[in-house]
Amino acid sequence: MSNLAFILILFSALMHALWNLLVKRSRDKTAFIWWMFCFSGAMFNLSLLFVSEPFPPLTGRILLLGLAGGACFVGYHLFTGRAYQQGDLSLTYPLAQTSMVYVPIWGMLLLGERLSLLGAAGILLIIFGAYCVQLRALSFSEVLRPFRSLGETSVQAALAAGFIYSVGSVIDKTGVMDYHPLYFTYLLVMFMFAIMSCNLLRPSQRGRIATEWQHSLRLVLVSGPIMMGSFISFRYALKLAPLSYAVPVRQVSLLIGVLIGVLFLGETCGRIRFLAALLILAGVCLVRLG
Repeated sequence: MSNLAFILILFSALMHALWNLLVKRSRDKTAFIWWMFCFSGAMFNLSLLFVSEPFPPLTGRILLLGLAGGACFVGYHLFTGRAYQQGDLSLTYPLAQTSMVYVPIWGMLLLGERLSLLGAAGILLIIFGAYCVQLRALSFSEVLRPFRSLGETSVQAALAAGFIYSVGSVIDKTGVMDYHPLYFTYLLVMFMFAIMSCNLLRPSQRGRIATEWQHSLRLVLVSGPIMMGSFISFRYALKLAPLSYAVPVRQVSLLIGVLIGVLFLGETCGRIRFLAALLILAGVCLVRLG
């Protein structure tokens, strides 16, 4: 992985952790995410006026990739929200991170990527660290607890979120390799905003948008550039780095989230979160070396 790709992924992870912090502080998560896409989309449209490079010609394939990728990522948000709403966070959160299990497999089978031994070891450490972040105890039974609850709707939704995100990542990688990363990111944002709007702009749902605007105006205004920075930097990194490495390394956002919680929100770290953060950090270093 090149230095530039690594730096872009780290920056994206920081922005990702920040906009997730804003979502946590909002009242209506779905409406707030819609507002984030609304503002980041507006900023995107304005910024394109100052880009000298013209919009590349659109093809049916690129439009289909943008639509499919946008649908996958919206589906990820919906399934994740359902899992968190109906289930225990410590039960559903680790399972929502299972996308990292699928991504290296898709990368090798569908994209022809190859992993070094160090890189593969790093990915395994990141996966285990991400899985352990929300566990309640350091025990074998606790690690297996989510899988003993596979019949629960919240657990199934978390697993679906992980799988659909991995599919979206493959589409994402294909899109940025076939098209300009900046403009493919624009298509993704516009498609995601359109899909979410179809849900939230129904007459029965419109009140949620106005209410969240009144409650979280300052957070909404800050969220636009943060989300835009996260999206653009990661797509440029995807063009430069293997998908099998890029998605796991971005999980350093979990480590950043832990640091933000401890340093600025007064949260306690705890042994489990501290050890999970060290595993993620060690994994990222191995991927970088690999």
